[in-house]
Amino acid sequence: MYDLLSGLTLVEVSSFVASPTVGLYCGQFGANVIRVDHVAGGLDYDRYMLTREGRSLSWENLNRTKKSLALDLRSGEGRELAVALAAEAGQMVTNLPVNSFMSHEAVAAKRPDLVSVRIMGWHDGRQAMDFTVHAASGYPLMTGPAEWDAESAPPVNQLLPAWDFITGAYCAFTLLAGLRHRDRSGEGSELRVPLGDVAMGTVANSGAMAEMLYRGADRERLGNAIWGAFGKDFRSRDGKRFMVAALTPKQWGGLIEAFGVSEGIAALETTLGVRFDNDHDRFVHRESLFALFQKAADAFDYETLATRLAKAGATFERYRTMHEAANDPVLVADNPLFGPSPANPSGFHYPVARSFANIPDREAGDPLPAPYLGEHSEQVLAENLGLSSGEIARLIDCGIVRTSDKDNR
Repeated sequence: MYDLLSGLTLVEVSSFVASPTVGLYCGQFGANVIRVDHVAGGLDYDRYMLTREGRSLSWENLNRTKKSLALDLRSGEGRELAVALAAEAGQMVTNLPVNSFMSHEAVAAKRPDLVSVRIMGWHDGRQAMDFTVHAASGYPLMTGPAEWDAESAPPVNQLLPAWDFITGAYCAFTLLAGLRHRDRSGEGSELRVPLGDVAMGTVANSGAMAEMLYRGADRERLGNAIWGAFGKDFRSRDGKRFMVAALTPKQWGGLIEAFGVSEGIAALETTLGVRFDNDHDRFVHRESLFALFQKAADAFDYETLATRLAKAGATFERYRTMHEAANDPVLVADNPLFGPSPANPSGFHYPVARSFANIPDREAGDPLPAPYLGEHSEQVLAENLGLSSGEIARLIDCGIVRTSDKDNR
């Protein structure tokens, strides 16, 4: 954890993935992030997978570094406290509806220079989630084996909620842009980011939308081949699957050297009347090249071939199950990205990711735990809203405020 955002308090009223990601990333850079939940927990508090003790591992990892304030958000007094907290902080992120009690207007009435970031579904107000947005993007119908029939083949969904995480990262950037504008002008900003626009905008920014309109049709399925370049999965003699990619002359030359196929490449160039010194010809004639490289891979065990690939400067990686990846020392145990397990609410100890960005010559610090629901309720109400101990006790007694659920989960 770094201190680049120290002094910044961010109020988060959110659930699921995209919105909590904003607070997580800001918290990893030193922001004081206060997550406000209903007293029974947000909609994501019990999100699968749960430990035997009933703790969500998803919630635990998306809410590290944060403080937790639990309020009865169905009551008027609980909602007033949430609005007052966001106004006191001056910046908030939420995925509640535009016209909810946490509307920009409601909070800005108390804090005119408020910077709010609101994650929406679609731009026209329709609901959306990562998996429904992905269905609309077109990618699931371009994913799958090349031999699948275009008319009858099923869509293939992405397991990772990538649009959610991209949206969360974009919203962290959006928040900082709003804060930068306020620093220069004194003006607040209401910043709305529809999940669907992140998906469709990314399709456009990648050039894929222009491609579809230019060609007047959909792109064919390619299996694990890389679109527009040379890359595919291969199998070694001992049955290990691995992926290679060649987007530069150096990468292409490294593959040729490691696989020992220079003579085969030359013969294929003569037969086809092409030169494989460019992405276009390598992609167009990919099936012939794939067959040549697979025949070469059949002669090597993976460890031997991996040594040759590394020595030649090729770009490659072996396929792993996620369980294998989690136990891989190079990827996790020996990777400075991961720090020691803090005292997680789940009681389960495992490596925890630090900030993805690192600052050379500056200590990142160990990862912080997620809070228990309501763990910081009293602290936040006293320090941020200036409530007296007597007033806080009244709120707890009447069920408006909940304290830590550490011992009563």
